[in-house]
Amino acid sequence: MSDQQLRVCFIGDSFVQGIGDPAYQGWVGRVLAAAGPDVTAFNLGIRRDTSDDVLARVWTEFSPRSASGSDHRLVVSFGSNDTVLEDGAPRVAPARTLANLTALLTEAAERSIAVLVVGPPPIALYGDEHLGRLLDLADAQAEVCASRGVPFIPLTAALATDLAWNAEALAGDGAHPGTGGYTRAAQVVLDGGFLLWLTTPQAVSDRQ
Repeated sequence: MSDQQLRVCFIGDSFVQGIGDPAYQGWVGRVLAAAGPDVTAFNLGIRRDTSDDVLARVWTEFSPRSASGSDHRLVVSFGSNDTVLEDGAPRVAPARTLANLTALLTEAAERSIAVLVVGPPPIALYGDEHLGRLLDLADAQAEVCASRGVPFIPLTAALATDLAWNAEALAGDGAHPGTGGYTRAAQVVLDGGFLLWLTTPQAVSDRQ
């Protein structure tokens, strides 16, 4: 890793927060355990947050957790709540979700902050119709990231048919898995290049 202090914020929804995990780790805690002790990390997941919510708070919450001269990273995951139907329509329209992602990536680039985007996990309770919307959204998120050279981990597709994720979610509140599901999600993130992204030196900016 770089000689500079490495600070990483994880921002998103309840899946980032790790709701449902009896070990209180979620996938975020598990990937951090694999990263080792030289990382100062902050979990900024909030239950029910959409991309609108994340965009509204990201820099307000990120800035107090930054330090001049540090290597700052941001892991972003949203979309599961955006695609849930309310009054017959998604809580956030797909075009606006992508606009929110674009705005976040643009601001991060201006601040010289390296970003990793993790695809939104499926919500077993809502079945195939929701999953279809979510897979389409994840594909579009991947395209936005590719156009900007930002790494994207396709967590949605990896968990769509995962037995542990879906069985544990349906045995609980219908959305959040337990230990097995979050362990699987963490493995997908690690296999997707999280540690390589984390250990690749980045430019440092004093504008946080």
